[in-house]
Amino acid sequence: MTTARSSHSDTASRRPGARLFSRLKLRHLTLLTRLGRLRSLTRAADAMGISQPAATKALAEIEDIFEAPLFVRSRQGLEPTPLGKLALVRAERMMLDLDHWGQEMEAVRSGRAAQLRVGAIPFVSGRILTPTLERLCAEGINVVLHRATTDQLLKELRAHEIDCVIGRAAAAVGMNDMWHQVLYTQRPALIAHPALARRIARTKPDWRMLAEVDWILPSSATPIGNMVTELFTREQVRPPVARVETYSIDVISGMLRNNQNLLSIVPEDIAHDMEQGGGVARVAWEWNWELPPVSLIRQVRDLPLDAEERFAQIVREVCTTMPV
Repeated sequence: MTTARSSHSDTASRRPGARLFSRLKLRHLTLLTRLGRLRSLTRAADAMGISQPAATKALAEIEDIFEAPLFVRSRQGLEPTPLGKLALVRAERMMLDLDHWGQEMEAVRSGRAAQLRVGAIPFVSGRILTPTLERLCAEGINVVLHRATTDQLLKELRAHEIDCVIGRAAAAVGMNDMWHQVLYTQRPALIAHPALARRIARTKPDWRMLAEVDWILPSSATPIGNMVTELFTREQVRPPVARVETYSIDVISGMLRNNQNLLSIVPEDIAHDMEQGGGVARVAWEWNWELPPVSLIRQVRDLPLDAEERFAQIVREVCTTMPV
């Protein structure tokens, strides 16, 4: 038995992270995150409420643990070395994880199950999100909802700033630390002021005519913006330049209501929601086109968060039963 324990101890000591496990402290992580933001030992020490000599000693300890310099001095302040850049990224993520852990513990102490941070693209309907969040809240799970494009949300997911994403999984291709599950598909819909929608619907699709109309669209780097470019290019017509680029449903709806010469393309379920608000109508054209599916995107974890697992179950059930 003694031999086995000794062998296990020797193996552990040879692990690449052994020095980090045995010597890296929370105060080291805190100093690294402050240095990453402030690039000054003096300002980092002030932010931590310690003396500069204490901060200098802590940095020396960190560099001894890593067996290499993490910063070099420049006119702009402390600049991280390649190893320092890695240390800053990891320290920031670990501090975010600790902060999230603290929020979860506080939630449990106050009688709530947990807190979940969810990212969703703007073109996910409230008919999906509202019942999902209501059920989570009813089970005692607090939710922080953040809206942004898939690219931005994936950055936040990888930085541990959010826990999961409802977005377009095409943006996650090649990310081995992510996995996704398709929730539902979307088809595009042409929308406009009701008067313009009726006028256009009386004609066959005329891409040259549409190119002359003012448009409000998401960026060409987004799936819908890219789709519009492809639609016009396929018809050998120069794609229109959007008068306004935005993903905001409120802005799109408001501008369409106030301008009878403005067009946009959004997913069909979002167009339905916008019609319910009045002043906006779909053009009755059939599209032989589908957008990349909406998916639940999550990090690959050894042990998934309970709240995240429950969210995944509920959102799948809602997407199955709700018309989208």
